[in-house]
Amino acid sequence: MPDWSYHPLKKGVLDYIPAKTSRDVLLRAMGQIATIPGGRSLIRFLGHMSPPEPMNKQLLNITFPSPIGLSSSLIDPHLSGLAAFQELGFGFVEIGPIVLREPQLQNAPTMHNNHVAYAQQQEKLQLKHALNKLTALPSHIPIIASIDPHITRTEYLTITQHLTPYVDAFIISSQQLSEFSNVELPACPVLLACSAEEAIAPELIQLTTQRNVAGVVLQPPKQRLEHSWQEAKHTLEYFITTIKKLKTEHPELIIITSGGVATPDDAYGLIAAGADLIMLTEGYVHAGPGLPKRIHERLMYDEANVTSSTKQAGWHWSLLFGLSILIGGMIALYFAFTSIILPYDEAFIGLTRADLLQLNPRILSFMSHDRMALAGTMISGGILYIQLARHGLRRGMHWARIAFHSAAIIGFLGILLFIGYGYFDWLHGLLWLILLPFYYASYKEGKTALAVPCSKHGHNDRAWQLANYGQLMFVMLGFAILIGGIVISTIGVSRVFVSTDISYLCMSPEMLDSINSKLIPVIAHDRAGFGSALVSVGMLVLMLSLWGFRQGERWVWNTLAVGALPAFIAGIGTHFYIGYTTFIHLLPVYFLIVLYALGLLLTYPHLKGK
Repeated sequence: MPDWSYHPLKKGVLDYIPAKTSRDVLLRAMGQIATIPGGRSLIRFLGHMSPPEPMNKQLLNITFPSPIGLSSSLIDPHLSGLAAFQELGFGFVEIGPIVLREPQLQNAPTMHNNHVAYAQQQEKLQLKHALNKLTALPSHIPIIASIDPHITRTEYLTITQHLTPYVDAFIISSQQLSEFSNVELPACPVLLACSAEEAIAPELIQLTTQRNVAGVVLQPPKQRLEHSWQEAKHTLEYFITTIKKLKTEHPELIIITSGGVATPDDAYGLIAAGADLIMLTEGYVHAGPGLPKRIHERLMYDEANVTSSTKQAGWHWSLLFGLSILIGGMIALYFAFTSIILPYDEAFIGLTRADLLQLNPRILSFMSHDRMALAGTMISGGILYIQLARHGLRRGMHWARIAFHSAAIIGFLGILLFIGYGYFDWLHGLLWLILLPFYYASYKEGKTALAVPCSKHGHNDRAWQLANYGQLMFVMLGFAILIGGIVISTIGVSRVFVSTDISYLCMSPEMLDSINSKLIPVIAHDRAGFGSALVSVGMLVLMLSLWGFRQGERWVWNTLAVGALPAFIAGIGTHFYIGYTTFIHLLPVYFLIVLYALGLLLTYPHLKGK
């Protein structure tokens, strides 16, 4: 559930149903996707949110993949989405508040003035349910258990004893720390939940030192409502002031905040003030699931990291690979406009171009339209490869390397489809042989592309909000091209024609086969080759749209704007050129053009703005 899918769904559906219902539907869906085979890989592919290695942090003898965590006690009290949250860029998750027995009175949060309102009797997590979740779904990130502040001493001992093997730390209240003074603390680290006023009190600091408490968890100030409470608007400033004071007087004290973060700049301010770990709460609901990833990119945006991220990696062979495909597409376009079929085509069929014109002029026109579409797609692919090399691989971006080589390998495998009907195109084979050494050199030089992106964008501004919808358009565009390529390739190696093709040719496949048994294999190889090229280009558009969108990345907008034009012009133009204008046949292309135009319009302020 990346931002480009979350925000349209939230604005279109979730905001109009009760808060608890929308929360439960969303979290259960995410959790179920994460637990099916391949579900976690799908989430990682769509979001690309894993914390970069520089975000790793060692605290409490625990390795946190990121200092950004989630307070599921407020967001996901029943751990419905725990499996998914582990793939959404979080470095740890807080669960709870843990109770031994589920209370009779507990209320879910509601929405009040577009803010989450938490009930005074908030939802609790029963120990039995927590154990079932933690044992059934082993965690890949640290788990911190928050113990309900109202439990008895006996319940406290039972809960800590049972949870210690499965969690990495506990959070208890300052009142519990005082009341359970003669109770031995758990073997794993213990953190103290307190308000800012409590945290700066000398008595509390002295108590934490005496009891060997690892650190404090600052709770947000509450704005009281009639039967609930909201996070106060001044939480961020309140936290920053408290953290600076505590770090000045007690620099060794570990400080974790809960709440107060709705933008990457908010998190940046807390880390700069001295916070060791940050837990997201209500701000995560409004900003969306991409917030941890955006925070990582904001935290990494300093001069040292920018220098290392923009250091040039090997990219010249990759550029030549894309240029070769571009030139190959232009050559194919020339032949598609002139002779259409080449001498080796005529030798295989046993008929000359003149013979085919006498049999049925539309046969050559039909072959021309497939070959023009293939040429346009190759030109678009060449542009996309060139841009990825110049702007992605040149800067050493790991995501660009994955996108480039995944699409290239699929494109190479597409040659197997050319012979699906027993015909091998020597021109395609020659291009394949020319491209292979370029690709091998590109693959070797691309191994140095390990950098992760960073961004100074720190606000949830209007341009970013519109860009989420635009990104959705381009992701849909990439998926549609990919699926279209698969369908066309499948048709190319199976029945070859669709009903509108037969209507245009005015000849059935049986009639064509009776005229010459080698005509259909040639047409099929053109269609399968076009389909495989579409698959490769669809993957490029999809991965560029999924992973390349950041404020000010003008090259991404330019690449999508220019790169798609040859394929669209060839796809539409060739049909009008040969008179094959059946609306239902061209409807998928019209749909793609609408997605393309909307995507460019909506993403322009974010990608092209200053």
